[in-house]
Parts: sequence; C-alpha cells; structure tokens
Amino acid sequence: MAFQIIWTQTAVEDLKEIVQYIALDNPDAAARLAERIISCIENASILPFSNRLVPEKGEYFIRESILKPYRTIYHTDADREVIHVLRIWHAARGIPDID
Repeated sequence: MAFQIIWTQTAVEDLKEIVQYIALDNPDAAARLAERIISCIENASILPFSNRLVPEKGEYFIRESILKPYRTIYHTDADREVIHVLRIWHAARGIPDID
C-alpha cells in the first residue's frame, strides 16, 4: 500500500516557481515536467526507502528522488505511512535548505 503524500507549502511553492519559469519559454514542457516530478513522488510513496539518502543530511528518513536537474526531497514517516515532500530543488542552486 502506498504511503500518503503530504506536500509542504515550501515544496508547493518550489514546484510552482519552477513551472512558471519554464512556462515563460515553453508551457507544454513546463506541464510535462510538473507531471514527471509528481509521478516521481507518487512512485516514492509506493517504495519510500528506494531512493537515495540526501547526502547533505545523511539521515535515514530524509530521501530524494532525482529527475535531473531537479531533486525532490522528502521525509518518510514509516510509523504513520506518510511522506512529506519538503523541497524541489534545482541542482545548480547549490545545497537545498531543508531544515
């Protein structure tokens, strides 16, 4: 059974900003990217520990799904069967603020 997905406001804003920026040049590409990022999180909800640990954190429950160049960072709560989407981060922006 898939874990419930909870999006933090920060992650929602991250996705919104990414899509708006790409849509300035190519609205179709922006929509496709949003769908792919959401799909990655839906896959993560099925196998939440299958993605790699976030190297900057090194914590077992903080994972990330990579869709180059974007990193979708989430926290897994196995007891409650929930993943919290924390950030969607462009790799060129450096280390994500996920505290």
